[in-house]
Amino acid sequence: MAYDKFEILKSTAIPLPIENVDTDQIIPARFLKATERKGFGDNLFRDWRYNPDNTPKEQFVFNNPIYKGKILVGGKNFGSGSSREHAAWAVYDYGFRCVVSSFFADIFRGNCLNIGVLPVQVSADFLDQIFKAIESNPASEIEIDLPKQAITIVATGVQDFFEINSYKKENILNGYDDIDYLTKMKPEIEKFAETRPF
Repeated sequence: MAYDKFEILKSTAIPLPIENVDTDQIIPARFLKATERKGFGDNLFRDWRYNPDNTPKEQFVFNNPIYKGKILVGGKNFGSGSSREHAAWAVYDYGFRCVVSSFFADIFRGNCLNIGVLPVQVSADFLDQIFKAIESNPASEIEIDLPKQAITIVATGVQDFFEINSYKKENILNGYDDIDYLTKMKPEIEKFAETRPF
């Protein structure tokens, strides 16, 4: 399933300064019945966003209209817990294209990279600066430059850099999933196959 290309994203951000956010909070297990990637955004952080009677919890940041954007800024160890792909699907389906944290669980990071959500790991100090910038002005913009692997707090110009696997970087820049990448290589694969004995 292809997704939108990602090169440079400049957006406001939603702050979630909570450490050890696990995948069961990101998308509770009772919502894992579907096999397509659509519709999971409605239940992203369901138990934190809504009361048992489905009314929004006013104190949760997603329900505060002053915060919006395509970037989610989370605390340390974001995406821990089970390996469910649905957590990344929910993040993407809600509208986020990037999650920023000072540390990601490896499987969650991989699941994000597979579907076009860019996990940007920054230093603890830089993460703190982002949270402070958003707290002082919810309209603060963050710029994510994937080609340069740079993240910038636009108002101050303060910048940090992040690592990404070169294969995944190429895929996200082009909007490819793994199947798209192989399909792109079809002429090369066919040419190689012609040189192999049956």
